Amino acid sequence: MGKINQGILGGVSGQVGNVIGGTWKGIDYLRIKPSSVANPRTEGQVDQRSKFSTVLKFLQPMTDFLRVGFKQYANKMTQFNAAMSYNLNNAITGAYPNFMVDYASALVSRGNLTGAANGAASSPSAGNVEATWTDNSGSGSALATDKALIALLNTTRGEAVFTTAGPARSVGTATIPVPSEYSGEDVEVFLGFVSESGTKVANSVYLGSVTVA
Repeated sequence: MGKINQGILGGVSGQVGNVIGGTWKGIDYLRIKPSSVANPRTEGQVDQRSKFSTVLKFLQPMTDFLRVGFKQYANKMTQFNAAMSYNLNNAITGAYPNFMVDYASALVSRGNLTGAANGAASSPSAGNVEATWTDNSGSGSALATDKALIALLNTTRGEAVFTTAGPARSVGTATIPVPSEYSGEDVEVFLGFVSESGTKVANSVYLGSVTVA
């Protein structure tokens, strides 16, 4: 049972009815005890948790990459949470319990900088993945000096290899080394751009799944 200290205007210690009181760093506080949930696992809740878990598994290996890729959308939230929000709402396909990420609809970078044109990916030599694109400098907001943002996601291992300071847009190609143990495994390849100043970011483009040589 709770008690009221120092009379009716004093702090509450413990529980009085549905009010719980306590002290933290010398500050008295009150909070309402939450009502019990009769069924905490409704169909809608289970669906949402499964979707959340699916997107979390997709994005977690790229946490550091997302700090650059979603920097323009970290408004009152972290870059990671901004990426979670976007992909939960736009990149989930399938039905419970078989939700999947639709990579073609997913974004690992987001912004209003002009994106990549004619992007493609391959693994031309052992331990390397190559991304190529057409230099579209001068189209929209694209500049020759924009840097490539490239992420390779190995879903088998739950790992990612990426760069946030790749070759300039004008170069048209980038080679990304991957661990030797990736040989024979598939990686999902995403390409975006960030301006040289770091203030603008382009929506990423999914370049497809590549089997590492």
